[in-house]
Amino acid sequence: MGFWEVFLIGLGLSMDAFAVSICKGLTLGKISGRHMCIAGAWFGGFQFLMPVLGYFLGSLFADAITAYDHWLAFILLAFIGGKMIKDALDKSEEHIDGAMDPKTMFLLAVATSIDALAVGVTFAFMNVAVFPASLLIGVTTFVCSAVGVKIGSVFGAKYQKKAELFGGIVLVLIGLKILLEGIGIL
Repeated sequence: MGFWEVFLIGLGLSMDAFAVSICKGLTLGKISGRHMCIAGAWFGGFQFLMPVLGYFLGSLFADAITAYDHWLAFILLAFIGGKMIKDALDKSEEHIDGAMDPKTMFLLAVATSIDALAVGVTFAFMNVAVFPASLLIGVTTFVCSAVGVKIGSVFGAKYQKKAELFGGIVLVLIGLKILLEGIGIL
């Protein structure tokens, strides 16, 4: 898996954190660089850690299912992406408060990075260099989250659903590419 594929995975995974960051920026009103860095560090840090954890968990049983790894990667990425698309198309409103205390940020960071854990499992089946890939995902999420706080403070929640929809579509398409490569079509 090349740089651009990992970058696009990171971009897709970061969309949940980006959407939450927009809401944070919206609820905070006037923000500072400190707010942007707090959101970026929490979300980017967990988006780095979770694929590493998933990779090591997946490595425990990767050898047993290497013949089906492309199917598993497709199913996981399609499920994650499909959930993001479903959430983006959901018309109900989510309420996120502006609190940036450690407890709140920890819970949000875990919630927005669970999908990265599944991607880490996928990395184990594909023999991806997990630390550089996870670092790229973490840095991408840091930047998207920091920018999301700023966008939220300036523009409001206008782009939240579109970002989540985009992220879901990207993950489904990458999963499809992995599947097509695995069965020899690409």
